Amino acid sequence: MIYRCLCLTKMRQTKPSGLSQNALFILQQRYLQRDENREIIETPTQMFKRVAKAIAEIEFTYKKDKIFVKKLEKDFFNMIMRMEFLPNSPTLMNAGTKLGQLSACFVLPVEDDIDSIFNAVHYTAKIHQSGGGTGFSFSRLRPKGDIVKSTGGIASGPLSFMQVFNSATDVIKQGGKRRGANMGILRVDHPDIEDFIITKEKEGIFANFNFSVGITDKFIDAVVKDIDFELINPRTKKPMKTIKARVIWNLLCYMSWKNGEPAVIFLDTINKSNPTPEIGELEATNPCGETPLLPYESCNLGSINLSKFVKKNGSVKIDYEKLRKTVRLAIRFLDDVIDTNKYPLPEIKEATLANRKIGLGVMGFADMLLYLGVKYNSNRALEIAEDVMKVILEEATKASEELGKERGNFPNKDKSIYKSKPFMRNATLTTIAPTGTISIIANCSFGIEPIFAIVQRRNVKETLGKDLIEVNPAVKRSLELKGLWNSEIEKTLATTQCKNCVVLPKEMREALVTSAEISPEGHLKMQAAFQKYTHNAVSKTINLPNTTTVNDIEQIYLLAHKLGIKGVTIYRDGSRNYQLLTKEDGSCPVCPS
Repeated sequence: MIYRCLCLTKMRQTKPSGLSQNALFILQQRYLQRDENREIIETPTQMFKRVAKAIAEIEFTYKKDKIFVKKLEKDFFNMIMRMEFLPNSPTLMNAGTKLGQLSACFVLPVEDDIDSIFNAVHYTAKIHQSGGGTGFSFSRLRPKGDIVKSTGGIASGPLSFMQVFNSATDVIKQGGKRRGANMGILRVDHPDIEDFIITKEKEGIFANFNFSVGITDKFIDAVVKDIDFELINPRTKKPMKTIKARVIWNLLCYMSWKNGEPAVIFLDTINKSNPTPEIGELEATNPCGETPLLPYESCNLGSINLSKFVKKNGSVKIDYEKLRKTVRLAIRFLDDVIDTNKYPLPEIKEATLANRKIGLGVMGFADMLLYLGVKYNSNRALEIAEDVMKVILEEATKASEELGKERGNFPNKDKSIYKSKPFMRNATLTTIAPTGTISIIANCSFGIEPIFAIVQRRNVKETLGKDLIEVNPAVKRSLELKGLWNSEIEKTLATTQCKNCVVLPKEMREALVTSAEISPEGHLKMQAAFQKYTHNAVSKTINLPNTTTVNDIEQIYLLAHKLGIKGVTIYRDGSRNYQLLTKEDGSCPVCPS
């Protein structure tokens, strides 16, 4: 690979402090700007400067003060450069460029007519090309075999049209940098729900879609009571079929057990916290399920790296003062993104500006717990989760109120749950995203996920050209702080999954716990703890051992509904041939066998 005006050595010299070799590789492959010859023309530091400048400049719209804007640009840059906060990938990729599309999450409507369906396919291609992901509810489409009065023909059903979306995604790459992602949702009372549930039984089918079943409270009640449940034709709004609720339920639990799909979203739970119920009902989410949106809405996300908010001088504790300051700056950044954004469609711009939804979340939570010496699956960890997210929501709300007073409220405020408040800039403020690649850039644990392994392999050779071997950053940093990190320890940890390895300090061995060691209830309680102070939803995978049973899946879904969680994604280890994360297994060369 050729680098114009710089070489790889120079890039390494100018990289931000703490940027790992894996992060540098990801940035080179997907994020750094290139010229017309596909040569990289910026360093990571220059990328962060580009982003900070582009977002800060929109402040001139509200305040003609060059000194203020330049200071804000510097604050944005320092926050990102220190990896205390990172925006979603499209903002990093496209801010300050001709493309300029900065949002990650979109929901498009799919109505029961041919124009709406193929308009949505067209819009999806434009969104994927610009760097976003799309979510759809296909629940309004008439079922397979239903009559088509205009032609006298027979409807082919939602799944046949979903295949069109899937094929279109196959040939469109997001901004030339990553393949598009979709979320397909079908309500549990749709007559084609059984076909939908089993569609992805064969691995590789609908590879560009995540599937989720839209569960209702009425359905859960029918499952618990073991009674009949009506499937409703969306065209006529009348019952088309009656079936035992447990027939659908058992099929769903079995397929989730078999290969992790479909996931579930709880539609009534989502709509209980719909900030604009007068505008419309929430029916769909973005591809990873953490952002329920109305038709044509988009949302830009960002995540605070909690591993950067632990004081290590003297007693180890959370730096809440620094966290509060960062939250307020991040909210301003995300609100500025809304105005800076170049929207792919006028309908999306109109819907987004009407509600001004943003989603501030976290990553590096497992690292924070490790620094604090707290086990992930402990009551203390749940307390920390609630405390941290409560502070984030409190400060985010204050910041949005101040921005509302300073710049104006979101236009639909008087039709929202905030109608009695004098000021509110954004209809939603918080979201917990999976933070896949931005966590690699920040060199921290993903979202609110526990540690998967001390050393793990990220199987991305097909998309990035090589797999990535990742040493848990918190383990490495903790050892560095104690003066214990060296090449021998690195070699030892790279060949073992022994969390009780004698080369690790006792307090670290006691705090270390990996995702497979956490009970399903422990995973769900952590998700619920964060959901309590999250406006949108929480993206989290309930990682399960291979020995998990179908009955275990059933209990997970029932408990999730009881806890008020908005959606659940489960994955049973080894249930698919392709698995994104795998352990670098090996016997420990320094511990007794």
